[in-house]
Amino acid sequence: MKKFFLSFFAVFFIDQLLKQLFLHGFEWHSKCISLVLAINKGIAFSLLSFLGSNLKFIQLGIIILLAIFLYKEKIIKKHPIITGILLAAALSNLLDRFLIGGVVDYVYWHCGFKFAIFNFADVMIDFSILVFVYYYIFGKIPKSVA
Repeated sequence: MKKFFLSFFAVFFIDQLLKQLFLHGFEWHSKCISLVLAINKGIAFSLLSFLGSNLKFIQLGIIILLAIFLYKEKIIKKHPIITGILLAAALSNLLDRFLIGGVVDYVYWHCGFKFAIFNFADVMIDFSILVFVYYYIFGKIPKSVA
C-alpha cells in the first residue's frame, strides 16, 4: 500500500499545486499552446455541464464505486502505482468541483486545430487508463508503472 499512497499523494499534490498557479493569475502563451485558466463546469469537452452542481455528486458516486471495485477485486494491491494515479487525479478534479464550482483547466492546444483545454489530472487519468488497457491486451503492466 506504500506505493499506492506515494503515487496518490504525489499526483494529487502536483495537480493541486499547478491549479493554484493558474488560480493566482499565471498565464503563458506560445504559437501552439496557451497555459491559461479555464473553469470547466462539465466533463470532457464541457459535456454534461447542464447538470450543474449535480455533476459533482454523480462523479463522487462513480469514484466511490470505482474505488470499491478496485479494492474488492484487489486491483489496488496488484497495481498500486497506477490505481493511485487514477484515483488521485479523479479526486483532485472532483475537489475542484466542490471548492470552485468546476474543474480548473489550463492547457490549451491551438496549433493547426483547436483542442479541448485540459489539466495535469486529465493527463494522469488518460495515462492510467491506457496502462490498464495495455495490461488487459498484453497481460502485463510495464515495470516502470507497475
